[in-house]
Amino acid sequence: MHERPLNFLHLTTFYPPYGLGGDAMQLYRPAHALGDAGHHVDVVHCVDSYHLLHPGAPPVQFAEHPNVTRHELRSRFGSLSPFLTQQTGRPTLKSRSIAEVLRSRPYDVIHFHNTSLLGTGILPVESPGHKAGKIYTTHEHWLICPTHVLWKFNREPCREPECLRCTLIHKRPPQVWRYTGWLKRMSAHVDQFVAPSRFMARMQTERGFPRPVAHLPNFIDLVDQDWRNPAPRPQAEPYFLFVGRLELIKGLQTLIGIWDRVGPYDLLVAGTGGYEPQLRAMAAGNPRIKFLGPLPQEKLGALYYHALACIVPSVTYETFGLTSVEAFARKTPVVVRDLGALPEIVEDSGGGFVYRTDEELPAALGQIANSPGLRAELGEKGYRAFVHLWSREAHMKMYFEFLEKAGEKKFGGWRLQRVAGS
Repeated sequence: MHERPLNFLHLTTFYPPYGLGGDAMQLYRPAHALGDAGHHVDVVHCVDSYHLLHPGAPPVQFAEHPNVTRHELRSRFGSLSPFLTQQTGRPTLKSRSIAEVLRSRPYDVIHFHNTSLLGTGILPVESPGHKAGKIYTTHEHWLICPTHVLWKFNREPCREPECLRCTLIHKRPPQVWRYTGWLKRMSAHVDQFVAPSRFMARMQTERGFPRPVAHLPNFIDLVDQDWRNPAPRPQAEPYFLFVGRLELIKGLQTLIGIWDRVGPYDLLVAGTGGYEPQLRAMAAGNPRIKFLGPLPQEKLGALYYHALACIVPSVTYETFGLTSVEAFARKTPVVVRDLGALPEIVEDSGGGFVYRTDEELPAALGQIANSPGLRAELGEKGYRAFVHLWSREAHMKMYFEFLEKAGEKKFGGWRLQRVAGS
């Protein structure tokens, strides 16, 4: 079979540098992986949506790839564009720009990611005159939750949906299209939906999403295998690590509340977010809690590597467990709350501990801090699982298998021709 580079079109709301969350990074990585394999990748993302909450320039810059082209959606109407999309479920003021990209080349694959502010009305798009397989990755809960995060009434995990009231409490405009058959009709235009964890795939079904959702784990890349050649320790004192957005749902406040009981260890905090002022105020009286601000990936490697463990205390349903996998890639164990997809990562790897209550956490951290042998054993298990389940190679193999199965079902006899490395 003659092999040729493939044309991929990825459509999403947020993409680096105009987005630092998990959904943005989990497109940035596979886009660059496809580019490294010789494929051509176009990424359409909405800068207007990013500026709804971030009026200034992005705080962290990201390397571009010669085979990856970003198409920034910007409207002269600014925030009106994402607002209209949020209300109607349609791309409205973005439609013309998206259509221009679709006409620019024959796409083999159209891949949707977080389309919250592109609208589910974008799902019927096709590559004019060309057969394209279509896949959607549910990086977050938006398809089943208007607030994206299943954080009910802005105070607790959502166990029994009350969406209209919850949306109002979150100070977001209700979306009328969610109470019609719009989502069911639009989702029928996608060949395969995938979720990064078994928990999330199951949750989509339980909450009434009308299409089957398969499990395709996320992945990370090692930066020059930085655990083999780590940068120096960030400090002499032993420390635990928190990495993530500084928002209420990420649970850092629960660590601040118990850190006096943990022992003679620092807590280093990497990240930024809307809840940061409150968190800094909570921690002001504890010199062992240190805020490092937002850091680029190349600086996070040494922080992970030298940490006693990485703590993931999220208080709502995480969709994957990205920071856990980033820690495993540096042979560092994790300690995670028993909620959402977080325990799944530990169960699949054996690379850490799961805790249920804040009162259990100091004992779990103490076990790791007081036993270098145990820490090394947990870190090694986590690393082996990373290579097998959450590395670039593991992900790309499964990704192409999903694409080919979806294309064969849709077109019959359809095959993706790959170049070396994909």
